[in-house]
Amino acid sequence: MTDKTIHFFIISDSIGETARKVLQAVLAQFPGIEPIIEIHPFIRTKEELVPILNDAKQVKAVIIHTLVLEDLSRYTKDFCDSKQLLCYDILKEIVADLTHLTKEEPTKRAGSLHRLDDEYFNRISAIEFAVRYDDGKDPKGLLEADLVLIGISRTSKTPLSMFLANKNVKVANLPLLPEAQIPDELWQVNPKKIVGLTNDVDTLASFRRERMLSYGMPVETPYTNRKRIKAEVDYALDLYEKIGCSIINVAQRSIEETAEIIIQNVLAEERLI
Repeated sequence: MTDKTIHFFIISDSIGETARKVLQAVLAQFPGIEPIIEIHPFIRTKEELVPILNDAKQVKAVIIHTLVLEDLSRYTKDFCDSKQLLCYDILKEIVADLTHLTKEEPTKRAGSLHRLDDEYFNRISAIEFAVRYDDGKDPKGLLEADLVLIGISRTSKTPLSMFLANKNVKVANLPLLPEAQIPDELWQVNPKKIVGLTNDVDTLASFRRERMLSYGMPVETPYTNRKRIKAEVDYALDLYEKIGCSIINVAQRSIEETAEIIIQNVLAEERLI
């Protein structure tokens, strides 16, 4: 760890998505920070909360929470004050201001944003689907999916699948290799439901080198060879043309940007979102 490594503990009475997104937006302004993020969801009692705060104390973590239950929120603030930990209740001020403005009291109902309604269960189902049919594990999933993502290695297939699953879209993805046989199921899918992902050769080479380094493996391999990568890209683009599917180059695009293109140009047309 370096002096710019910071531990963040996200504590929530629901799934922690609100606090995570806020932290993600803030960290985008500080590329030099090396964050270590722990998310602690569905914290509803003091007995659940205390061990987490003690762990945070051990690593001098920054606490970010969305605890709406007053006793848990107050206990967290008091604990952090006594241990000199930074603590941010990201809902407190706006809730207080709206209470003053409207003269209405908040429900203080834990997890009210993510209550167990049909939408919640549909999202869980979509996430389970994305995991089950990730990386071409079972070609049958291609026929059941709302959306099929195909592409060579390091074109963001899995993170895009999970991001879209959180928007209730059932996504299956399939890795492409020139030597691998295309499953028959792919040719049975409506091309309008397929998105071919590609990337620039130099960007792919950089990503793949970083991946090999992170695994402690030799960098100079066919996997990272630019000539080989160019052949893979050309093979994928030729396949996309044969299929007649949409093509998106993910180079220089965040997962959110690519997902928005898919939502606007593919899913909206199919009226899936």
